[in-house]
Amino acid sequence: MAMQDRRSGAGWLALSDDDLIDRVENLQPGHGQDQALLDVVGSRRHFFVRQLAARKIEDAKLLHEHWDDRQVGQILVRGLSRVEDLQYLERLRTESRHERVRRAAEVELKAIAAKSY
Repeated sequence: MAMQDRRSGAGWLALSDDDLIDRVENLQPGHGQDQALLDVVGSRRHFFVRQLAARKIEDAKLLHEHWDDRQVGQILVRGLSRVEDLQYLERLRTESRHERVRRAAEVELKAIAAKSY
């Protein structure tokens, strides 16, 4: 992978949702990829993908600096619950090639189920 792709979200945004989620889930503490993650957060990707990216941003101030961005605001306050979101997560859980992606979808589905009771 080219260094430029590692530093910016441009290379990341060219990935499929499945591969992008896997890349985000594989980030370790101290990853240094906050700007790339912020690019994902500001993209038109499915809410779940953007939410995972937002959760991995290490400098939370970066999100707060974009308080007036409606998409970022939704990520800060919204939880998944719509039927379309559940269908998306179910598809990830059953069709993803990546174990971490399947696990992330499973965790989110369990969290939604717990909120429903």
